Amino acid sequence: MSVADYHRRPDFIHHQKTPRASLIREVVFGMEDGMVSTMGAVTGIAVGTASHFVVVLSGFVIIAVESISMAVGSYLSSKSEKEIDERKLNEERYELKTYPREEKAELVEMYVKDGWPEPLATQMAEVASQNKNLFLQEMAYRELKIIPDGGDHPLQNGLYMGVAYIIGGAIPLLPYLLIGSPLQAIPVSVITTLTGLFMLGAYTTKFSKRAWWRAGLEMLLLAATAGFIGYIVGAAVDKFWLKQ
Repeated sequence: MSVADYHRRPDFIHHQKTPRASLIREVVFGMEDGMVSTMGAVTGIAVGTASHFVVVLSGFVIIAVESISMAVGSYLSSKSEKEIDERKLNEERYELKTYPREEKAELVEMYVKDGWPEPLATQMAEVASQNKNLFLQEMAYRELKIIPDGGDHPLQNGLYMGVAYIIGGAIPLLPYLLIGSPLQAIPVSVITTLTGLFMLGAYTTKFSKRAWWRAGLEMLLLAATAGFIGYIVGAAVDKFWLKQ
């Protein structure tokens, strides 16, 4: 059977192209945090103040500040991780150039440890050592657990995180913009946000192949805790401080 015939088999699994895992992580993290943080904050503020102006102003400030903070945090953490990997790769390049025989022997040991027969492992290491890029790639992957040229893009990660946070934060805030009474807007905001969280969790199964309802319910239940805490804090402030 040729490769073409194999690919045409009805039971052949076609692996779909997906965005980098880091981008999916940033988008999911940003939207989830945007929805949960904003919902928890504006719910507590609405219960505690019942002021439409204060709630809306607070919502915009939270989204603006937190989206920038999250974007910068994502950029700096990704940049730091990338710089560490680059340092390790530079050290490995030096070792391959200075101690090629020892590094080749080490590669043979790693192949054997992974289950390759020693004669074949020796041959594979010999072939890899003849190509400096392949040699570095094999050593980086097997010894350092790094894929050269396969790391994150810090600026892109930061942008995705910031935009995702803004989109997520807008979801719980929108009902307060459309409804004049903060107390009337609370249930609409909470329901809208919980629906958004469920849909976000379900959407991630497009790439993970999990049961969509289970992923959506997990996201909803775990994230809804923040809204509940925000409500409790706001109610407590309203009862024990503002009404004194």
